[in-house]
Amino acid sequence: MKTKILQALRQNQDTYVSGQELCEKFGVSRTAVWKAIKQLKEAGYEITAVQNRGYRLVAVPDILSESEIASRLRTKWLGHNVRYLEEVDSTNAEAKRIAESAGSMDWHGTVVVADKQTAGRGRRGRTWSSPCGTGLFFSILIKPQIDPGNASMLTLVKGMATAKGIAEVTGMQPQIKWPNDVVLNGKKIVGILTEMSAQIDYVNHIVVGTGINVHQSEFPEEIAKTATSLKLEMQLQGREEQITRAQLLGAVLSHFERYYEIFLKTQDLSALMEEYNGMLANCGRSVRVLDPLGEYEGTALGIDDRGELLVEREGGISKVSSGEVSVRGIYGYI
Repeated sequence: MKTKILQALRQNQDTYVSGQELCEKFGVSRTAVWKAIKQLKEAGYEITAVQNRGYRLVAVPDILSESEIASRLRTKWLGHNVRYLEEVDSTNAEAKRIAESAGSMDWHGTVVVADKQTAGRGRRGRTWSSPCGTGLFFSILIKPQIDPGNASMLTLVKGMATAKGIAEVTGMQPQIKWPNDVVLNGKKIVGILTEMSAQIDYVNHIVVGTGINVHQSEFPEEIAKTATSLKLEMQLQGREEQITRAQLLGAVLSHFERYYEIFLKTQDLSALMEEYNGMLANCGRSVRVLDPLGEYEGTALGIDDRGELLVEREGGISKVSSGEVSVRGIYGYI
């Protein structure tokens, strides 16, 4: 009930919604409405009540809760099952536990969100700083009917959705650093980690985890020169407005659902490639490819329909599908 009333108040935030209207809309008593409003106020929502006019949502703090997240959703199916935890080892680990403990597909589209991760991870076993109240840490649990060999492209799909969601909410224009980071002004603001459980020709489940630096004012010494947050980047523009993480999550999920459905039609990036390359920080830049068989340098030309990075070097064009890519001018590489 709290979620439904919150949605109704948010949809009519510039006016008052009468208690009687809420009763009729949701088929509940005035007492039930009053109790839900009281609970929302206790959670931190600023709601005014005026006799003969009703209730109005005046201000929303940066609250992460299942009710707040659900009230922000604009998706058809993604995130309609939300698992919110104040603290967890990692949202990816929790999403995998959900998939492995459930025998049906009821968990498809589940989103796990946490205010704090005690063992957040990035690619190649790196840690991801996840203190409470600072970032948006979440994982999407899906079971697509795709060839396991196509699963890695979902990292790129998620990168597009995250960059698009940040742009929608903040007005800033982040870029993608292939294959799994989003950057602003040459510094990392998002990390993405995709993990899969599969048979030879069958996907059991895929977890796409994302960490977005939102409110951080400082970072651990080892990443202070390469990381930034939405708050810090907005302050550089002289902006002090607060970002609500649930709103940002809702925007990212909406874009992911749309891009994901486009991807499923072809199981490649042919329909998204042009838009992706328009967001790609690497495009036209000098890159250093850290290939296990030997490092080399070249110029990134963009991705192909398989999500591989095309690098022009002496002797022709190489396709990069594994290893790491360093981009000159980003993360301090020179």
